[in-house]
Amino acid sequence: MLCCARWPAARRQPQSADAVIEEALAAHGLILRGGFSFGSGEQVPTGRSGLPAGSVLLVGQAGAAPWPHFLRWREAQPDTLQNPLDTWSREVIGAVAAQFGARAVSPNDKPYLPFQQWAMRAEGLKSSPLGILMHPEYGLWHAYRGALLFEHEIPIQAPQNPIHLCDLCDGKPCLNSCPVEAFSNGGFAYEDCLSHVRGSAGATCRELGCIARNACPYGADYRYPPDEQAFHMASFAARKA
Repeated sequence: MLCCARWPAARRQPQSADAVIEEALAAHGLILRGGFSFGSGEQVPTGRSGLPAGSVLLVGQAGAAPWPHFLRWREAQPDTLQNPLDTWSREVIGAVAAQFGARAVSPNDKPYLPFQQWAMRAEGLKSSPLGILMHPEYGLWHAYRGALLFEHEIPIQAPQNPIHLCDLCDGKPCLNSCPVEAFSNGGFAYEDCLSHVRGSAGATCRELGCIARNACPYGADYRYPPDEQAFHMASFAARKA
């Protein structure tokens, strides 16, 4: 949880800073996913004015909460819009960043920022065998949609080293469920997975989501609905091999 940050006087609220930001994000189904202050000597991105950032707050989702908000927004967009979820995320998080004097950044901005490392540092999470960070409550059904960079330090409580559920998992059904054995200790067989998803045998993955991800027993209450999973699989299938 975040402590009260040092906002400019004009923006000061009776609520804590994190509660105010959470309220702004909640209107879109998004949540804060932790954060931290950068240490001295670290290579850090710049904040809104171009000065080095002092702190970062990660923004994301747990389960499918943002999905209805995104779908309503998508109805008003042209069918030819590329990367609609990224566009929606940038618009929403960008507006919140402007409200609080922060710079908004996205996992797909180039040059790429170390979002995976930031997430592990902010929430104390570890990677699952599928490469997705395992959350002690959400399982594999969560995501990071962006981050807020502040040029001042924000007092943030360190994560409590949550239990890594993959260490407790017997049988690793995620590894035993993939039709093309794309996941192993040797890494992710990207081209094998992509070929399968695009082919005639990949209909289940395309329409209902990744079989291996759905095989995970944790976080079932947060599992994305089939249409959201199909959306993400269609985005994956459209990538260049």
